[in-house]
Amino acid sequence: MLIKRLYSVFKNTFSDMDNLIAVCQITSTANKEKNYQMCKALITNAHKCGAKMVFMPESFDYIEEDKAKALEMAESLDGSLINSYKSLAKSLNIWLSLGGFHEKFSETKLRNTHLVINNKGEIAETYHKIHLYDVQIPSKNIQAIESSVVEAGTEISPPVKTPIGNVGLAICYDMRFSQMAIALAESGADILTYPSAFFFGTGAYHWEILLRARAVETQSYVIAAAQTGSHSSTRKSWGHSLVVDPLGTVIAQCSEEPGFVLAPIDLSLIKSIRQSMPLECHRRYDIYPKMISSTLCKKKSIEDFYEFKFGSSIVKGLQVFYKTQLCLAFTNIKCVLPGHVLVAPLRAVEKLTDLSKDEVGDLFLAVQKVQKIIEQVHNTDSSSIVIQDGQHAGQTIKHVHVHIIPRKCGDFLVNDDIYRKLQNEKDCVNPKRSDDEMAHEAELLRSFF
Repeated sequence: MLIKRLYSVFKNTFSDMDNLIAVCQITSTANKEKNYQMCKALITNAHKCGAKMVFMPESFDYIEEDKAKALEMAESLDGSLINSYKSLAKSLNIWLSLGGFHEKFSETKLRNTHLVINNKGEIAETYHKIHLYDVQIPSKNIQAIESSVVEAGTEISPPVKTPIGNVGLAICYDMRFSQMAIALAESGADILTYPSAFFFGTGAYHWEILLRARAVETQSYVIAAAQTGSHSSTRKSWGHSLVVDPLGTVIAQCSEEPGFVLAPIDLSLIKSIRQSMPLECHRRYDIYPKMISSTLCKKKSIEDFYEFKFGSSIVKGLQVFYKTQLCLAFTNIKCVLPGHVLVAPLRAVEKLTDLSKDEVGDLFLAVQKVQKIIEQVHNTDSSSIVIQDGQHAGQTIKHVHVHIIPRKCGDFLVNDDIYRKLQNEKDCVNPKRSDDEMAHEAELLRSFF
């Protein structure tokens, strides 16, 4: 009856909204088939309400207190349970976030795996929980050693491109580690998701405040589907599945009963908040270390719709052909000569002297690598490498950057005229290049990195 009531209310309220998501709340037991039928009913009804993506909680498959039985019940990602969810996603043309799946790993361990299934019934991304809940709080009757049965993950997965935005994957206890949230946001996440089975004893104190903090510090939506109620005589979950917007406001929340809530994801709100208060640009990585996973950075691709602050301007993702942890290389909107590209630190600082030691090292290693590729592409062995550091040096964009310009014999009658051309680049009569032209060049260059 509860599911039917929710369907009736939300169908009238949200049916015409774009980017609608559903956050589900269940009480899992050791009965895998019963759990699946409950989840299937929630997903089906959320789909009827217009949800494009449905988020399920940690341990959506089962909760079993006995370690030996829990290991025995675990399945692989190509097992019957996940195949059922794949078929469901495909039949409903909907995306699913399935957090905290007991994935079979070895005879003595399993993995706590968050997976996203797309609307074609394919696994779009997986993440293995990296922070394990080894905690003892006698006053709250909490004693958990997750590492006794779970093998910890070793990397942060890149955000997943979905119809509602770029979704960063985490699981439950991960919400206590702001470093991970910031790493995901700086790698392009619009939404952070924390499927959970949060203990009742700490829920009242920490659940909402932690999730709201992660939203505010990353200027992202936070989605947390949760287990609720008593799973056994010794295990009880807090519930209160919720959605937080980038301002830290709870915009949707379940109570303590199984069910789901709907919420719209407004990507324009994220963009507006990040532009009005650009936290990423204001972080002082010259003083404290940048919190980003090197494994995530290696896997992360640049989408055309991404935007990077460049002084008072914006560099579009379609222009970027190479990116490191601390800088990016991109095609130029006005070229002095063919092949003229720029390399700049991600952090918006005006002068070279404002960069940290790590940023300087990263920037010039990138310049060296880009120069080599540019000379190869343009069939030359010479380049002008130029930094206009400050207003009187000809700098017009107040964001330190390096010009890399491939040179050939006779490209200027007087070789040093190139510096006068750069000096007057802002007033150059050459037309600005189109997005298509810059994107085509960036696509060509990406293939060399």
